[in-house]
Amino acid sequence: MHQTEYSVSETWLDSFGHVNNARYLEIYEQARWDWLHAAGMSAAGIHASGIGPVVLQANLRFLRELLPRQVIVISSRCSAIDKKIITLTQQMHFKDSQELASELVLTAGIMDLKARKLILPPDEWLAAFS
Repeated sequence: MHQTEYSVSETWLDSFGHVNNARYLEIYEQARWDWLHAAGMSAAGIHASGIGPVVLQANLRFLRELLPRQVIVISSRCSAIDKKIITLTQQMHFKDSQELASELVLTAGIMDLKARKLILPPDEWLAAFS
């Protein structure tokens, strides 16, 4: 499991004064990039390898609104790997109360960017998700 901490930025807010629903996906994506970086991977390295992660399905539950300057912690973990299909679970908690604010369950895979098809996750990806 990997954890990343963020402070809710005013630039993330919508006209209702809380974080816009679409922004949650961007925040979760940034947490995944931070996770990959911590595992020694980079966008340049992924591009050079010719294979990379793709999202197949996203199920996002909103439980509590996020307001400016609240500190959140995103926990990211691999829930399952079944052949070519990877399930990732990410949870967003408030740092102060540990209350769950939202949860994202992603179905993903590793794509061969030249052949444009899913492949079995190579060892380095399995290690990154462990």
